[in-house]
Amino acid sequence: MDYSHQTSLVPCGQDKYISKNELLLHLKTYNLYYEGQNLQLRHREEEDEFIVEGLLNISWGLRRPIRLQMQDDNERIRPPPSSSSWHSGCNLGAQGTTLKPLTVPNVQISEVDAPPEGDQMPGPTDTRGLKPLQEDTPQLMRTRSDVGVRRRGNVRTPSDQRRIRRHRFSINGHFYNHKTSVFTPAYGSVTNVRINSTMTTPQVLKLLLNKFKIENSAEEFALYVVHTSGEKQKLKATDYPLIARILQGPCEQVSKVFLMEKDQVEEVTYDVAQYIKFEMPVLKSFIQKLQEEEDREVKKLMRKYTVLRLMIRQRLEEIAETPATI
Repeated sequence: MDYSHQTSLVPCGQDKYISKNELLLHLKTYNLYYEGQNLQLRHREEEDEFIVEGLLNISWGLRRPIRLQMQDDNERIRPPPSSSSWHSGCNLGAQGTTLKPLTVPNVQISEVDAPPEGDQMPGPTDTRGLKPLQEDTPQLMRTRSDVGVRRRGNVRTPSDQRRIRRHRFSINGHFYNHKTSVFTPAYGSVTNVRINSTMTTPQVLKLLLNKFKIENSAEEFALYVVHTSGEKQKLKATDYPLIARILQGPCEQVSKVFLMEKDQVEEVTYDVAQYIKFEMPVLKSFIQKLQEEEDREVKKLMRKYTVLRLMIRQRLEEIAETPATI
């Protein structure tokens, strides 16, 4: 990458800018830290705009469960071949018993290769005649009613489950299923999302939620830069998370970007964070010393104003004793 000196400014927030030269130095340090890894960042010029792009690590810091979508956009499920039903799961009784299948005469058989004369219509136990029908008929959209029937029947095979979730990202190995569609990701577990330096905090949040098919609104969450010292800095809606990560440095042992609930986390300033790591006896000793210092200052002020009060009274008495001149 070319890190030659350049002089223009790059926005890093509302009314906040950084020189391109300084940002390139931070970027060089960042890429050296992740040398040989897919977390290295690239930069380019597009219409006189400096753009950095790459993967951003985000840690899960949620305290409440999230909801995963019941179905993906345009997700389709092809029903597996069955020797006793036209639709897998639809022939199941309330107790999981197999009901007598319905005979569907001449359903779209004319649209595929017609069977030779003399051959009989395949019976419910003959699957050879059903294969062309499954390949040429439109695939079935997964609906809530279908899902409910499939769950009660427990007829989905492991291969079907793998096919359904093949294009769907997992959250640390967790895929959607009916029993755990509402769950809380392990605190501190890491995921990543591919973004660029022109994307603001709300855009990154929406991209992350869409990646994992999370139904919760992006307005429920916020991104925080959390330091090991305990300092927590909330990224504003006008901030650029990738730029913020570069400026914080690449080492995640010093600081991490967390996804957290807006109403569950309060920002912690650097001054307050200095005292978070101390044990309670140490904190009590700090309070005691501060109290003693406060008492000393109060006594000093009291002496000062006592002296002033005496001086004022003395002057008033002198004025009262002096005869008035005409």
